[in-house]
Amino acid sequence: PRSTQAFSPHLKSKPAFTSQAQSSSSTQLHVFDFFKQRATEGVDQLKNLSEKTVKGKLIEGLTDAASYTAVTNSNFADGLAKSRNQLLYNLDDLFNGGGDIIEELEDILLQADLGTKTSMDVMEEVKSLRLDSTEIFSRDDLRSVLRGKLIEALQVSSTSNQDDDFNPQAIQFSDPTTSNLPTVLFVMGANGMGKTTTIGKLASRLRIEGNQTVLLAACDTFRAGAVEQLEMWADRAEVDCYTPNEKQKTPSAVLYGALDKTIQDNVDVLIVDTSGRLSNNEALTEELAKMKRVIQKRLSEEEDANGNAVPNVNVPHETLLVIDAAQGRMALESAKAWHKDIGLSGLVLTKLDGSARGGSVVAVSRELGLPVKLIGVGEKIEDLRDFDPEAFVDGLLGIGAAGGSANKDEGKALAGRLDEMRKARDERAKTKKKEKVPVGAGVGGGNGMEMEMEMDMGDNAVPSDNAGSARTFNKNKRKKNKKKKKSKR
Repeated sequence: PRSTQAFSPHLKSKPAFTSQAQSSSSTQLHVFDFFKQRATEGVDQLKNLSEKTVKGKLIEGLTDAASYTAVTNSNFADGLAKSRNQLLYNLDDLFNGGGDIIEELEDILLQADLGTKTSMDVMEEVKSLRLDSTEIFSRDDLRSVLRGKLIEALQVSSTSNQDDDFNPQAIQFSDPTTSNLPTVLFVMGANGMGKTTTIGKLASRLRIEGNQTVLLAACDTFRAGAVEQLEMWADRAEVDCYTPNEKQKTPSAVLYGALDKTIQDNVDVLIVDTSGRLSNNEALTEELAKMKRVIQKRLSEEEDANGNAVPNVNVPHETLLVIDAAQGRMALESAKAWHKDIGLSGLVLTKLDGSARGGSVVAVSRELGLPVKLIGVGEKIEDLRDFDPEAFVDGLLGIGAAGGSANKDEGKALAGRLDEMRKARDERAKTKKKEKVPVGAGVGGGNGMEMEMEMDMGDNAVPSDNAGSARTFNKNKRKKNKKKKKSKR
């Protein structure tokens, strides 16, 4: 019989390349920002290395950080080319067609798969910025609004029990300062979404950039060839793969064996491959829920009064759903069902380079309230990139380096323009509010209620009620009487 005792952690020094803690046993790395954090957080992040080695790694890290940023921007520009070209073509037509911008804008945004909520937010923002404005609303003004609203839509807010500096886009890892548990990443997705490929690319990046030991768990025991495919990716990533033996017939049994090996070999990260089926497959859904319970029980750090393991609700550290960009919003219903039954922590978007539906990222993320954490922009093993909302939106709208533009400061300029327009809108609203002046009791036996009259910026008063109209009429009548008296004289 298998042991149900709480996990007894090994004393192991893990590379401390992580940052802000989410809970007592997990920490975040945004995302694989190993070299960047090494440069900014100082040499104390590498306590297991000598001072000389740390300095050498720091110099290397600074160089790699600059190179990594350039590669990331280039990949975003290439991967979002189809989505960007279609959207920008439609926006150009919007301004060249001579029609009503508001009416046509809604259709363009919905065609870009941005979703109804985000499309309405953009339209309302455009309307409010144009209201009472005497300036012409330009193409760049619209791009600035689109950029701002899409970035806001993708920035999923953290919950109240998380620190202010918590970044939802960050991958969560076991915190070596508070726990010696291995990190467990639980990866889900329907067949054909790119789940196994994502796992292989993720393992490669963890090994190379995170200096982590990685084990893949081949728990997809239903699909023919699934184990062999994962083994192939393990070879490419140069990591180990745990495969089923003759006694392990179910995914949960394979997972338990993989957890045992992870603990025994002091592995840093275990990535679990799961069976890919549709969300309406109840048997699969129940198997996935069981697998999460296995993880929580095997990695328990507490025991009850009877000596039984108390489930560790802080694991797995991530439950990631892989979605094919070509599916667009069609993947939303399945994602909703899995989120309800299993509990997701983030999304991975794949095959973005072959789809014109990049805008669906915004719709799915916002609808589920889940952050996108990783994004696949190509076939190469290094083409699994960090998801940066700002870089993604710039790539989608053709802005700055991420959008293939030579103007690297274009994003900052558009952000500044949006701030200007919002301030101008707020000033107009304040001025309009001040122009509403209170008036006294009604004329000729009124009821004494206070009334309001809006004053125009010109010479004429704009009446807001019948009493005000009567007052204006009497004033004009007196002026006419004065003119008549003068003419008689």
